Amino acid sequence: MVNDTIATTATFIYGGECITLSIPEEISPNRKLVFQLNVLFEDSHIAVIHKPAGILVSGNSFKTVANALSQNIQRSKLPDATKPHPVHRLDYATTGILLVGKTHSCIRALNKMFEDKKIEKIYYAVTIGEMNNHGEISSEIEGKKSLTHYRISDTVLSKRFGKLNLVELKPQTGRRHQLRKHLSGIGNPILGDKEYGIEELILSGKGLYLHAYSLSFIHPFTNKQLCLKDEIPERFKKIFSSNKAENLSDV
Repeated sequence: MVNDTIATTATFIYGGECITLSIPEEISPNRKLVFQLNVLFEDSHIAVIHKPAGILVSGNSFKTVANALSQNIQRSKLPDATKPHPVHRLDYATTGILLVGKTHSCIRALNKMFEDKKIEKIYYAVTIGEMNNHGEISSEIEGKKSLTHYRISDTVLSKRFGKLNLVELKPQTGRRHQLRKHLSGIGNPILGDKEYGIEELILSGKGLYLHAYSLSFIHPFTNKQLCLKDEIPERFKKIFSSNKAENLSDV
């Protein structure tokens, strides 16, 4: 509370306010989400997990990554330890690496690092159609500046889609659905994207081919350079395992 009003992250402090902190007693919920996660890295401050497709990172739903973290991650023994909390989001259908804070100070520090663009993210996607080997996409999203760098890692022919590309993506901004919107905007939608894809080329039943591959940053408390990876899924590799178009007939 700030001057007897509930505070939010948007509350400004000018000096002279009366700040009151009330810590609610921890109550175990009657329902516990049982959901196993693959933990890729963990220390006293942070954890990194693999987010599978088909689950929200957080929100009002019962089945979320946030609700499953406590049973998969060891509680920090530091004085300001808190319930593990994701510090960024991935779409419901996106797989890949997700960064989690385990203490109040670490969550604040990681949020600031994302805000200051001190965490480099790399994604991989499978896109449809002919496209340049590399480039950048800078079209605005919801009136806000947005920038994505891309580079093609591999290409195969496909009877159904013409060409499929394995594309490395480096978003420089973090707009909602940025990668999906940017690639769709240049005529190369992500395979399996039902929202931004080309209607006659919508792939059903195999999910969205978008994967958060790596996070690189300096650890805010140990000052060590970290480059954490979540390997490209086998379903991606299967498409590009051979340059023969007939191997893609089942995609």
